[in-house]
Amino acid sequence: MAYSFAISSKVLPITFVLAGTLVALLSKTISGQSIADIVTPEFFDAIIGQADVGCEGKGFYSRDRFIVATKSYPQFGSEGSEDVIKREIAALFAHFTHETGRFCYINEVNGALRDYCDETNTMHPCAPGKAYFGRGPIQLSWSFNYGIAGKSIGLDLLRSPETVGNDPVVAFKTGLWFWMNTCHSLVTSGKGFGSTIRAINGFLECHGRKPATVRARVGYYIDYCNKLGVSPGDNLYC
Repeated sequence: MAYSFAISSKVLPITFVLAGTLVALLSKTISGQSIADIVTPEFFDAIIGQADVGCEGKGFYSRDRFIVATKSYPQFGSEGSEDVIKREIAALFAHFTHETGRFCYINEVNGALRDYCDETNTMHPCAPGKAYFGRGPIQLSWSFNYGIAGKSIGLDLLRSPETVGNDPVVAFKTGLWFWMNTCHSLVTSGKGFGSTIRAINGFLECHGRKPATVRARVGYYIDYCNKLGVSPGDNLYC
């Protein structure tokens, strides 16, 4: 994910607490269901259950750890109608599924052989001896993304990027951080699942570059929408 963006840190703590509480209340009132109600153990286990028994992610990713991570991002799955909320959850899990092979992988395959250090980015300098290959459910990569995500989470991921591959809650938080800053508003504003593919990996996959990969992402999304009882909407491809 070679995209960079700045996030303002000037937020009044009391405002954040009140806003988070209000979002949580609205989520339960508007949709009638919490994220935990929608992402049931059966839903999550049906995905990870298809991963090979020897996969590293089998003892790492879990539904409960995902639910814990969502508490740090109260706007996720809380804005819009019940259909919009279910589409957002289906979209997130479609990309998680694709990026990790149904939660099989924690670390990018052969990632250690690749250089994801952006030496031109002085705001988020690479730490000596550290590697910033894809890790976690969204396969967070590049030094600047580790730097910005770490500030959001409250960890120095530039100095300890391996934390994303060692702590499952942190891993899910990085996935949610990336989602909330690149894809959340696309779904809630009705731009469709295709726009999220474009935001995550559009340069490599969209406009006919990798049609089979795009079809796979869309296939997961439609499947999860069906499981959650919601229509997938329009604009599925990119």
